[in-house]
Amino acid sequence: MRDIRSLRDYACWLHYDPLKKESWDKYQGQFETIQVDGDGPLVEAIEEELQRGIGGLLGTTPRLLPQGEGGPQGAAVQVIRALDAEWTLGEEGYQLEVQEEEGSLRVVITSPGERGCLYGTFAFLRLLQVGEIGGGLQVTDSPKNDLRMINHWDNLDGSVERGYAGRSIFFEDNQLVSDLDRIRDYARLLASVGINSVAVNNVNVHAAETQLIASRIDMAETLANIFRAYGIRLFLSVNYASTLEFGLDTADPLDERVRTWWKNQVKLVYQRIPDLGGFLVKADSENRPGPFTYGRTQADGANMLGEALESFGGVLIWRCFVYNCHQDWRDTKTDRARAAYDYFKPLDGQFRHNVILQIKNGPMDFQVREPVSPLFGAMEDTNQILELQITQEYTGQQRHLCYLVPQWKEILDFDTYAQGPGSTVATVVSSGMAAVVNVGNDPNWTGHTLAQANLYGYARLAWDPSLSAEQITREWITLTFGPCTEVLATLSEMLLTSWEIYENYTTPLGIGWMCNPNHHYGPNVDGYEYSKWGTYHKANNQAIGVDRTVGNGTGFTGQYHPENAALYESMETCPEELLLFFHRVPYTYQLKTGKTLLQHIYDSHFLGVEQVEGLLASWRSLEGRVNEATFGHVLARLEEQLDHAKEWRDVINTYFYRISGIGDIHNRTIYA
Repeated sequence: MRDIRSLRDYACWLHYDPLKKESWDKYQGQFETIQVDGDGPLVEAIEEELQRGIGGLLGTTPRLLPQGEGGPQGAAVQVIRALDAEWTLGEEGYQLEVQEEEGSLRVVITSPGERGCLYGTFAFLRLLQVGEIGGGLQVTDSPKNDLRMINHWDNLDGSVERGYAGRSIFFEDNQLVSDLDRIRDYARLLASVGINSVAVNNVNVHAAETQLIASRIDMAETLANIFRAYGIRLFLSVNYASTLEFGLDTADPLDERVRTWWKNQVKLVYQRIPDLGGFLVKADSENRPGPFTYGRTQADGANMLGEALESFGGVLIWRCFVYNCHQDWRDTKTDRARAAYDYFKPLDGQFRHNVILQIKNGPMDFQVREPVSPLFGAMEDTNQILELQITQEYTGQQRHLCYLVPQWKEILDFDTYAQGPGSTVATVVSSGMAAVVNVGNDPNWTGHTLAQANLYGYARLAWDPSLSAEQITREWITLTFGPCTEVLATLSEMLLTSWEIYENYTTPLGIGWMCNPNHHYGPNVDGYEYSKWGTYHKANNQAIGVDRTVGNGTGFTGQYHPENAALYESMETCPEELLLFFHRVPYTYQLKTGKTLLQHIYDSHFLGVEQVEGLLASWRSLEGRVNEATFGHVLARLEEQLDHAKEWRDVINTYFYRISGIGDIHNRTIYA
């Protein structure tokens, strides 16, 4: 059997292919010696990365100089942990300086922290790959977010909830997988883009996963050791009601027995994993137990766990995905979109300093298009992080190309007006970012090779939300496919348009949800229409959409600061891409394009299919310019996407033609 590590796509963006001739000639004879200061746990990773990267790019593995060797100038690449230097960028920041003397280049990477030294090392190799290392270069950089986190929804039996890239890379049959080296490869991959925290198990914690803080603590300890070597802190998802599984008859957060049990259990965990980042909790959500059971608030539940973690420096991350998941579809007053704000806004300022609220980007659930959650900018006295979803639950499940960085940029750049104009989500999120990851044990990690771009792009935005989608895209393509200009131009266009393309042939104008229940793949317009989940479009023969205005609807628009509330309240000013999220709109309503609402639905779905045909043609034009196996794999995915886009087009258009009786003005085929 072929070694999985020999497969091209396994390396993701860390190929370190030999530089093309122009750069090869520029750097030949350079960087022949390296020296890494210090003796901490990350030194080995830094030394290995420099030798691997320079060796791959330039063909000659550099010689490692022991500390103190090399004379006054030192090694050609020197990584210095400057503990006594004046520093304003924090321990994860770094300075990279390139000196040139008589044609010889010397690179000095400086940071007061080991993580900063590691991140500076990866930055140097990234810049070397794109040919930007040269005399006089000075780069000073540091992460804009303290917490840059990945959430896994892996179960100990090896399954992955909302996983579309195979099974867990951590667990199988309630044990750790045998291939621990792959976990180390994964830690290296995450560290290369600045991820510093990872939760390894599902937020929907089963009884087996509860044992990760008890009888299976050795498994968590092993994982923590692996990630620690790359500067990544382990977090564990825990069941809020764990006490019920260990002999107590209550999980009331104000019961002293419950508080004592958690303090004792946390102490035992930290004896084994002293640098554990903390716990991640989903409570009172989608049938998960929580403090509501005992008449307590979300703050009561979170603070109880925060208190147990505090003396060990641990953090409690509490998800805000709390809503009524047993809604009666006949109930026109209950609006799922309102829930997070209604539950959490009144508690602003009541959470402990080591409690962080994890807030989904939108008020519903990772739809292809929904507004930014009004909780951002509403809780000025509470720590919070933005939660995104890299795994494409509602955006093609890594069988469709849907590059989400443009979507995330819109979210991060959204102005909340919390403290006047310019109060973007990126500036009001106080503690960082987290994302549900798209990784599994498939040979290419993400099921669809091009879906690796979403993992890379998320991490780069978590490091610096001001980076443009275009810059991130160029980086990923160059690092993954090399510096071919044709590949860069073609693949950039494919990636940067794919989110809008997916939206065109699936769900229109912010309405969302028109998918098959449970697995969420494929069109089913009424799949969730009469369900308990509160996900309604309410289409009849005249109109579609949910009135969420203050004037006549659920009042959701009033949860935003006045500038956005006014924008969304009016059909005339509401951004049309969100029109059906906020308003109930007749099919004959005329959009700003001059088209009726219904004609836009028809046109966008026909256009989406044509655009997928364009994606296929673009990819086919790259045959011979990308790895043969990668080419065939992506081609098969795009061919499947085209078939599926046609299914979406025909199901959606036929549904609306049948329900409205209004035809397509262009007389294209709709199946009456």
